[in-house]
Amino acid sequence: MLTKNLALVSEVEGHDPGDVARVAAALQRQATRDLGPIWEVSATVDAFPSLADVPAGYWPMIILEDIHQEGADGIHLDKNGQPFALIELSDSWSLTASHEMLEMLVDPVGFRLIPGLSPMPEQGRVEFLVEVCDPSEAAEFGYTVNDVLVSDFYTPRFFDPVAVAGARYSFTGAIEKPREVLPGGYLSWLDPVTDHLWQRRWFKAEPEFLDGGVFDASVRSLRVEVDRQTPHPGLSEGLDAGNPTLRAAVEAGAQTAAAARARAAQLQAQIATILDGAG
Repeated sequence: MLTKNLALVSEVEGHDPGDVARVAAALQRQATRDLGPIWEVSATVDAFPSLADVPAGYWPMIILEDIHQEGADGIHLDKNGQPFALIELSDSWSLTASHEMLEMLVDPVGFRLIPGLSPMPEQGRVEFLVEVCDPSEAAEFGYTVNDVLVSDFYTPRFFDPVAVAGARYSFTGAIEKPREVLPGGYLSWLDPVTDHLWQRRWFKAEPEFLDGGVFDASVRSLRVEVDRQTPHPGLSEGLDAGNPTLRAAVEAGAQTAAAARARAAQLQAQIATILDGAG
């Protein structure tokens, strides 16, 4: 299995490198422990101080103060066809980074399709865009790794033709049946009969179907087109500081940081004893 190498880089002046390193460690654990066995991918995630320090062959995830575009930050392709992600800095930027990392690893180019029965009555078989975080992207369905807030993601069983008892449809279990869209999420597909891009969105009180029109693959990738048409306020703008999921993660993170400082102090004292003894 070829290992994919990802680089987390902040281009925000004054951004605490410790914050970047802590999120990179959480993303590494999520990729290795949670995503890897389910989607059969292998990845490393490392923090670098600048883009100039990123080795060739790494896929950058770049944190910016303002990405100057509406919708989700999203994954793009460079001039060599290699993926990179833009992440807007916010109080919940780790959730965005996790979302982009997971989708980059499962589908680097943004055009992986899986056939299945449309959620829309009488539409028949369609081709779903594999975006593993979209149906359960809302923060309330996320979870924490190292007390860092990360995104839920669906499993390959998400595209099963029927629900099966005991099957796992998303990592957290929030999705309970195939092709389910949760509040705050959405699902995208192509109708091969009309070449139209369709979505099932749950951004309002009730879920709805939206026709995105004919998709022209010569203009942009399907993922970029979906991101262009779809608002993601919780990702692109960040969560409100009072959001209960974010607040719980922040409180847990503060406890983890306190424990880390205590452990560091113990190690420093032990090292000092060793050095004094050697002298």
